[in-house]
Formats: sequence, structure tokens, C-alpha cells
Amino acid sequence: MVQKNQSILLVEDEIEIADILQLYLQNDGFNCAHATDGRRAMELFRRVKPDLVLLDIRLPGQNGIDILQTLRAESPVPVIMLTALTDDINKLVSLRLGADDYISKPFNPAEVVARVHAVLRRTSGIYQQQTKEASLLKVANLLIDVSRHRVTVEHGDNSSELALTLTEFRLLEFLARQPERCFSRFELIDACLPESDALDRVIDSHLSKLRKKLTEAGCADMIETVRGVGYRLWQGQ
Repeated sequence: MVQKNQSILLVEDEIEIADILQLYLQNDGFNCAHATDGRRAMELFRRVKPDLVLLDIRLPGQNGIDILQTLRAESPVPVIMLTALTDDINKLVSLRLGADDYISKPFNPAEVVARVHAVLRRTSGIYQQQTKEASLLKVANLLIDVSRHRVTVEHGDNSSELALTLTEFRLLEFLARQPERCFSRFELIDACLPESDALDRVIDSHLSKLRKKLTEAGCADMIETVRGVGYRLWQGQ
């Protein structure tokens, strides 16, 4: 049985297939959001926070495997891959990267709905626990509570809360999910300001203000500039 308000993100560029799948999913009680490319998919994912993603591999621009990697860097959300490709390589790569199931086209939409139910039954408890754990990020002496939008700096028995803007919080959270990985300015804009026309210097300005607040809180040099590449969050020794 579908829990009330469970939502599915469908990432599929073939409109006829998407329309049919949305109809079947909605008739079975799911809320359904639809994207035709990777950029829109990630915008909707971060806004809707779906219970499961149906993800086509062959998409314009960024392919489904690349999107799966981005999803897995941010969330344990269950993912079912949809593709016309039938070779074992794509199947194995998808599963190795964390996909929960794989359905080859052409398919019966009723079977897709049944597989959605099966994956949700199998992963719901695990996903809820992992989501709870992922909502608390600890990097060096920073504790980031994602669900409450709070950042606490811990110094021994003392702690203080950082007052951050929404964009500063998004940037810090995004960097903290993969500390020491370097992100380009484009990746930061795409992840943290997806609906804006922000330029590189806008991200530089937000990060400069975030750095100042971290320094004032005793966390100097945590955000490192990698010349010619971008930025990373340094977690120290």
C-alpha cells in the first residue's frame, strides 16, 4: 500500500513514455514530478525530496549514470534505472554506483509501478535511517544539522551557533557532504543556486562572507581555494 503523499521523481526525455508512466503512478496514488534532463532533475530532487527516483540512462547532455553519481553524493534515495540499453555493462555500472533496480525498455508500465512498490518496501526503513544520519554532518569542529538549518561550532565543552544566510548554509552543507573534494564554481552554482543566473563572482562573494563568519567563530582556513579549479572544505588533520 502506498503511504500518503509518497512522491516519485521521473527523469525521462521521451514525453510519450513519461506521460504514460506518470498516469500509471498517479492512478496508483503517487505524487509524480517530471524532468527531461539532468539539471532540471537535480533542481526538482532538491526541492521535492522524492521517496524514489525513476531515472533514464540515455538523456540529453548529462546521462543517467552521471546523475546517479550526483544523487548518491547527496542522498541514499532509492533509484530505479530505466533504459533502452540492454548490455550488461550499463546494468553493472548502475548497480555498482548504487542503483536499487534496473528496468529495460520496452516495459509494461504496470510492471514499473510494481517494481516501484517492491523497491520502496525493501528500502524504506534503510532509507529513513540513512536520511536521518545524513541530516547531521560533522566536519572538524562543525556540526551541521540539515533538517534544522543550524550550524554549531564546538570548542571543547563550549559551542556557538553560526548565523548564516540560506545560500551560505547551502554552500557549507554541499561542501561538507564531500569534505576535501574540490568543486568548481559551476558545480557550486548548479547545486546551491540552481534557479538563479549567478556568475562566478557571486559564488566568490558568498564564500568570502562564509569564510569570514567561520574565521570569527574560530574555524579559519576551512574553505580552501584551489587555484584554477574551485573550492573545497578542509577538515584538518
